[in-house]
Amino acid sequence: QVQLVESGGGSVQAGGSLRLSCAASGYTINHECMAWFRQGRGKEREGVAAIAGIGVTLEADSVKGRFTISKDVAKNTLYLQMNSLKPEDTAMYYCAGVYCSSMRGRDVPQEADVYRWGQGTQVTVSS
Repeated sequence: QVQLVESGGGSVQAGGSLRLSCAASGYTINHECMAWFRQGRGKEREGVAAIAGIGVTLEADSVKGRFTISKDVAKNTLYLQMNSLKPEDTAMYYCAGVYCSSMRGRDVPQEADVYRWGQGTQVTVSS
């Protein structure tokens, strides 16, 4: 069964850190383009960061310098290291497989670029 399973969400105070994981099964992410999205309450889902098969990364302006996307090919797992968290980072975070054509520019992928979603993991940042 092909699926993406996120973990690592939780509650943290502002300024703290969390690392999200996304374990892929049923296929390998080595040459795939992958991304993290988030959706806050009452907000649209937005791209946060993406990584191409060759390792090139893109980050949304709102998280640049604070969030880092990476992958461990041996573990077939995608990560999102989140530092200096802010209350506005509170959201459900989703791992996704995206079409690599969406990473040819400087902007992170959009929802329409996603071909596979994980179920999400909640991140709550308190002030």
